[in-house]
Amino acid sequence: MRSKRLFVNIIISAIFLSGCTSNSEGDFEVVFNDKIEHIHGMGYAGQTDGLYFATHGGLKIYRDSEWYETTRNYNDYMGFNAVDEGFYTSGHPGGDSDILDPFGIQRSFDGGRTLEHIKFEGETDFHAMAVGYNSHDIFLMNPERNSELEKGFYRSLNEGETWEEVDAEGLEGGVLSFAMHPADSNFIAAATSEGIYLSKNGGNDFKVLTDAGHSGTAVYFFEDDLYYATYGENGNLLKRNVRNEDEIAITIPKMEDDGILYITKNPQDTEGLAIYTVDGDAYLSKDGQSERWEKILEEGEVK
Repeated sequence: MRSKRLFVNIIISAIFLSGCTSNSEGDFEVVFNDKIEHIHGMGYAGQTDGLYFATHGGLKIYRDSEWYETTRNYNDYMGFNAVDEGFYTSGHPGGDSDILDPFGIQRSFDGGRTLEHIKFEGETDFHAMAVGYNSHDIFLMNPERNSELEKGFYRSLNEGETWEEVDAEGLEGGVLSFAMHPADSNFIAAATSEGIYLSKNGGNDFKVLTDAGHSGTAVYFFEDDLYYATYGENGNLLKRNVRNEDEIAITIPKMEDDGILYITKNPQDTEGLAIYTVDGDAYLSKDGQSERWEKILEEGEVK
């Protein structure tokens, strides 16, 4: 059985070590039938029925039981966050891009056809970044000093125009990912090598939600519900209401030495749920509570 330490090392390698304008509407997305490598994020970007996967080589999209890829902007999308109008991201430009490397914080409100510069282009690649789905507020870990920020934790409540440093008191372990409440930016969650942490004051203080021996692997907010995944002896998925602290376990597909890396929901289908695992599998569930999961990726191969 895969040990906790080995599993965390695999996650860190998958996230941090694997890679660091269009013409007409009709030719920006084409059918995709290949293998997807190095997924760095997942979400429903904008009011769309498409599930976007941010990869080392551009965007892949699952829509109406078909797979598509974009024909331009083959960027290495890190720190990917879907929002109500599109997505925010960090990362590195692809060979067909004239964006400076690293490209700081960018956003797209047209499905990835164009990227709009927000901050720190040519300075910083933000791997651990959260953006409110409706608010577009930003919370991030700055890995090293840049022109405006020292190394540390910061938030912006005006879409990146100005930044406030926060203490992140109580947050322990290597950070794998952050999530921010879609509308109330006081609530910020973190998945780290030491567990799942929640802040109720905008990241100044964090408290652990999980027992010792369980690494946090994924966090995601939908309305007032925090979905989070852990790995101890095996993978687990839970849903916690951050207002009343009610919590339930969610039945997940049978996984052999595997755990959940990304979680998301379709805003137009509030009962459904999507997950992506460390081993490169992706599943959709109609109700998020049953064993009726549909596998749409198997070790990166599209289905």
